[in-house]
Amino acid sequence: MTDVFTPAKRSEVMARVRSSGNEETEVAFARVLRGEGIVGWRRGMGVFGKPDFVFLRGRVAVFVDGCFWHHCPRHGKIPKSRRKYWRAKIARNVERAKEVNRELRRAGWKVLRVWGCELRDRPRLMRKLRRLRGFLGY
Repeated sequence: MTDVFTPAKRSEVMARVRSSGNEETEVAFARVLRGEGIVGWRRGMGVFGKPDFVFLRGRVAVFVDGCFWHHCPRHGKIPKSRRKYWRAKIARNVERAKEVNRELRRAGWKVLRVWGCELRDRPRLMRKLRRLRGFLGY
């Protein structure tokens, strides 16, 4: 099916789409935290960079990054169509994540990034949770 919008109009429409917790990443990670007894986290706290989970007590910011949007080294693939656009878009996402990490660390925060694919890989997920527990002093 062909797009009914011009590329400029499609870009405008897509720019207005805002994400909310989705089943594959943030919501799944919240379930993991609850299941592991990790408490004290909040969502939507207005911290710089909009972390998915914030632990105010330990000043820990957790981001759950989707493999496509943040270019996971294992699963990040550039679509075959409009490759130049997607390379630039994803490169901006990756650079923005690095900038957010730097700024948060400069402000005294600990930053943990979890790949969406790690939610389905128990050993890798457990390593991330051990790191999180270390940040929190568990």
